[in-house]
Amino acid sequence: MYPPPLPYQGYPPPPTPLRPVRGVAIFAVVALVCDSLIGIVAAVIDLWYASLVDHMIVDLDSVSEAEIDTGDFVYGLSGIFETVVYLVAVVAFLVWLFRVRANAEILSPGGHRHSRPWLIFGWMVPIVNFWFPKQIVDDIWYASSRVSSPPRGLFNVWWAAWLIGTWGTNVAVRLLFNSDGLEPLAAAARFDVVSIVLMLIAAVLAIGVIRKITEAQEEHRSAAAAGMTPGGMPSGGMASGTPGGIGGMAPGAPGGDHPGY
Repeated sequence: MYPPPLPYQGYPPPPTPLRPVRGVAIFAVVALVCDSLIGIVAAVIDLWYASLVDHMIVDLDSVSEAEIDTGDFVYGLSGIFETVVYLVAVVAFLVWLFRVRANAEILSPGGHRHSRPWLIFGWMVPIVNFWFPKQIVDDIWYASSRVSSPPRGLFNVWWAAWLIGTWGTNVAVRLLFNSDGLEPLAAAARFDVVSIVLMLIAAVLAIGVIRKITEAQEEHRSAAAAGMTPGGMPSGGMASGTPGGIGGMAPGAPGGDHPGY
């Protein structure tokens, strides 16, 4: 006798759809633009305040008490605004990063070197914060791109600018808090302009990174809406040598051709 037929299992579940990322990307870009604009205003205030301090160095009596109080107030207030807007930009970028990472895990389930908690801790833990965030973004880009070896030049330049800008900011903060006289205070205000310029460059490049990954993932979503799986294969189709398209070995998955970052 033949064995009884197996019970009908139904059709395989459809691939997990990618979540839209354009909205959070716009939020992140707007936050970075606002942070850059506030930075430009803060740089102008820095130069104005340094000039005021220079007048005090030459002749303290040439600057009235009211001008000194106004300068201190405006300079301090600009620093507060700059910090608040920067924190908003950080939150916006992380919201976008979590969204694209979730989509990238669908596109390439095994193609990520660090777990999700490192999307936050990777920026804060000493030593590893020099390369963990870059590896996370690289893995997301590699999973999201529709080509086998996507270019990473923009990502490399962005990360270098971010590291240099962060160093400049740390130096500017130390100069400010360690300034025990008028001349060191003026020097700290002028160096803060340098750090702001460096961070402006990093912000512009970060916007480019956001756009590249967002556009790549939105292309996957458009393909899915047209009847393709997020992996680029027709729904229900079989990729050459891989089962079911999305369930197979995606670029960057363990055992596949993971790029040598």
